[in-house]
Amino acid sequence: MNDRPIMVDPVDGRLEPAGSRLGDFLIRLAMLLFGILQVALLLRIAFLLLGADQANVIVRDVINGTNVFVDPFRGMFKLNDVPTAPGSFLDVAAVIALIGWSIVEAIVVAILGLFDR
Repeated sequence: MNDRPIMVDPVDGRLEPAGSRLGDFLIRLAMLLFGILQVALLLRIAFLLLGADQANVIVRDVINGTNVFVDPFRGMFKLNDVPTAPGSFLDVAAVIALIGWSIVEAIVVAILGLFDR
């Protein structure tokens, strides 16, 4: 059972448990930022797997922009790239980075949730 006091939401008048609005904001902000990173990593994986033209400005920006988030995971395994077809490959380091950053997100959200009690 939740022992928080009940308060009226000033916007729509609904009753809700009193809590740290700052804590809620920080959790949502963290989830938004990690969500953007996860989408960028998924785009990177898809672009490289489908052999997208790296001269294209969008493809180039996504790949260059995500390098900083993939590099810590590069070399973690002996298998970094799996060739699939001419001009395309599975970026294993990006897949591991996606998993790794998702775990970091879960930890950050859990820690922020501790302060929202």
